[in-house]
Amino acid sequence: MLEFVYVLKRRNSRAVNDFFINHTDHETVAGLVYLLILLALMIPLIYNEPEERLFQKLELVNGVIFTGGWAKEGLYYDVVQKIFNKVLEKNDAGEHFPVYAMCLGFEILSMIISQRRDILERFNSVYYASSLQFIENVNIQGTVFQRFSPELLRKVSTDCLVLQNHQFGISPDTFLANPSLSSFFDILTTSADRDGKFLFQTYVSTIRSKRYPVTAFQWHPEKNAFEWGSPEIPHSEDAIQVTQHAANYLVSESRKSLNRPSPDNVLSNLIYNYKLIYSGYKGSGNDEAYIFI
Repeated sequence: MLEFVYVLKRRNSRAVNDFFINHTDHETVAGLVYLLILLALMIPLIYNEPEERLFQKLELVNGVIFTGGWAKEGLYYDVVQKIFNKVLEKNDAGEHFPVYAMCLGFEILSMIISQRRDILERFNSVYYASSLQFIENVNIQGTVFQRFSPELLRKVSTDCLVLQNHQFGISPDTFLANPSLSSFFDILTTSADRDGKFLFQTYVSTIRSKRYPVTAFQWHPEKNAFEWGSPEIPHSEDAIQVTQHAANYLVSESRKSLNRPSPDNVLSNLIYNYKLIYSGYKGSGNDEAYIFI
């Protein structure tokens, strides 16, 4: 049995709040379906639960996903930092415990590791499909890209097969100039924002820890197959393969975990215990969402 934990955040989109009234703690379903199809069960780790409860749930899972969103400070940031530190402790103790960090997750991990709240820079990449430019002579063995065929590797570097949806990022120069970031992560890919063709606005888009099973994306590997709220989201066969390979890699990493929690504890905490609602017609940009109340 495979379990995952999601760290949830509170969104302030007007369309979302109008639809969910007072139930503002929720998570869009794209990333959840993304893993369900691969037989990975999910346990939501809700950021404003009691801390003791959060760490009890952490003992029930085989890996962590830090999802996208906007909350870069306050309680959510503090909770992510505590969980990430615990994950590193687990790996240091010999337990293989992977982390996937997407968009906001990428940004928060960069802030935590660099120990700089001001490390992020502005980029023009909101709902923008783009390619991934691989670092020269990069070694993709053991990374998320190892599963890509030579043809798909070529296409993802020339065609717009991934969705970017962020206003912040880190330029390669800033990333490499920070000793903490450059010693913790290898840069695998960069991407250009909407202005990049003319102003060389390039940011780091995929990173992998040198020592830990931690991968972070400044793009959304989950969107291609499961979200339809924007015409910018790629849905071609090649784009779907990108999503599938990224998911396969995460689940394969989780299978290396030897954690085997009690089935009863797992069942009572699964995502299925929460309500799933269709929200696409409200214009939030998300098709479905789980509600946590």
